[in-house]
Amino acid sequence: MGNLLKVLTREIENYPHFFLDFENAQPTDCEREVWNQVNTVLQDSESVLADLQAYKGAGKEIRDAIQNPSDMQLQEQAWNSVCPLVIRLKKFYNFSLRLERALQSLLESLTCPPYTPTQHLEKEQALAKQFAEILHFTLRFDELKMRIPAIQNDFSYYRRTISRNRINNLNLDIENEVNNEMANRMSLFYAEATPMLKTLSTATTNFVTENKTLPLENTTDVLSTMASVCKVMLETPDYTSRFNSEDTLLFCMRVMVGVIILYDHVHPNGAFNKSSKIDMKGCIKVLKEQPADNVEGLLNALKFTTKHLNDESTPKNIRTMLQ
Repeated sequence: MGNLLKVLTREIENYPHFFLDFENAQPTDCEREVWNQVNTVLQDSESVLADLQAYKGAGKEIRDAIQNPSDMQLQEQAWNSVCPLVIRLKKFYNFSLRLERALQSLLESLTCPPYTPTQHLEKEQALAKQFAEILHFTLRFDELKMRIPAIQNDFSYYRRTISRNRINNLNLDIENEVNNEMANRMSLFYAEATPMLKTLSTATTNFVTENKTLPLENTTDVLSTMASVCKVMLETPDYTSRFNSEDTLLFCMRVMVGVIILYDHVHPNGAFNKSSKIDMKGCIKVLKEQPADNVEGLLNALKFTTKHLNDESTPKNIRTMLQ
């Protein structure tokens, strides 16, 4: 166990620094039950990303139908093209609900008394790795979604068309799959620029709100400690050289950004305040030292999906670094 998570002997600016081997952590008997539940969800994450990456949309069919409103064949072609895509979008939305439940199970395990967040990370490294994998998936999903405007165009067309068909009393089999209530929830989900990140932020905030007897610090300290773990791994060549895969570098960057955003949404003062337990200047510096192509989306996530960046309490030099 000691080889997987090591407390570094140095303390810089009073921030805890850890090295966690994200590649090899395996569940102990105590972790096994929660690990199995979360693993069932994570096993589907790659297929979700592959489906999203392959999403082409029905732009041509929709344009043809709109430009020729009296051509019933074109209307039917557009509808038949959009319906399978809406089923796929429902699959992504349902996966976000499963991810939300998985995150809350992990938060319960990693924050419960009597252990501190640091002790939890030492004892439950496989769960910490799963927490990181959820964040990694989330940022990958949202990066892809932002590049596919067809998603919202397809869904808007679907909603307009189904409303019109409902008025005309047409029998719509797809409503057995996506009823009006489901469509409303999906619409709110896809209206977000980063829907999966929004789901996790809301889930973390709800976790804190619903667990009133649990000190807020139990949750925020898990997040700030994870940010420190990733930061020190990224800035220390001795540790990055241990990675078996170059992908682990990007993994660490995504996880670091994910926990910063969650911390910023959950902590009343946010992540950018001088009192924050996250070394924001150091984290941004580490990101900016990486190839621009790898970090552009992550820097944008810090700029546009955090809550407190533009607060007056945010130091000017931090805001300047993210401009």
